[in-house]
Amino acid sequence: MRTLTLFNHAGGVMKSSLTRDVGYTLAAAGQRVLLIDLDPQANLTDWLGVSGVTRDQTVYNTATRGDDLPPPVEVHGLHVVPSDVSLALAEGQMLGVVGAHLHLRQALAKWADRYDVVLIDSPPSLGQLSILGALAADHLIVPVPTRQKGMNALAGLGEAMATYRKLRPDLTVALYVPTLYDARRSHDREAYAALKELLSPLASPIADRGAVWNDSASAGQPVGVYAPGSPVHRDVLRASAEIAHAAGLNVQIEGATA
Repeated sequence: MRTLTLFNHAGGVMKSSLTRDVGYTLAAAGQRVLLIDLDPQANLTDWLGVSGVTRDQTVYNTATRGDDLPPPVEVHGLHVVPSDVSLALAEGQMLGVVGAHLHLRQALAKWADRYDVVLIDSPPSLGQLSILGALAADHLIVPVPTRQKGMNALAGLGEAMATYRKLRPDLTVALYVPTLYDARRSHDREAYAALKELLSPLASPIADRGAVWNDSASAGQPVGVYAPGSPVHRDVLRASAEIAHAAGLNVQIEGATA
């Protein structure tokens, strides 16, 4: 089992979208996939069409007490541990609990034979839940928008990684993924060129095609369900193949092109 955490303390960088759509793509390719929503905003949960979530269905008890993970919800061929706004309370409850940051990693170890890959959607912060998700991972996947805020976030990401590696020296970034890219904008081109100089390994950029992403989220469906064969879906297939390769997953993504 490989555990990958989509990580960036900035919001609006496509963490939840990529978690949902890469997860769906890997499941469609035959992988046993578990998604975990660690963000109290619950975008991943909402964008999969899951509603009516209670606190006991989230990672709350795992994070705060070290309990086993709750039974996942099944949707779109995926298993999902959803989120709810009440998960925000875990931030305070984890403070002062010895070993709390490793609770999720320990709980996932018990499920190692159930899944091929776990994708964790971390919140847009550097708080307790983000640490929980990062330390549970075998590798981090870091979306970085080709915007000024993406460039500004890199310093904070570097500082966070230095801290996490004191606890998990083996933790690595498997892939940086440029997102929200529009080749028509000179700033995007300049930012992407800078990312190629600064970051490695770097995936192909994901284009800024906001309408389809937004509409699929409103429909509660992965892009592969909502708009199969669309340019956005082709971006998803390519990104999924690149992430799978970077993480060492033995899976072929049909339709993925460079």
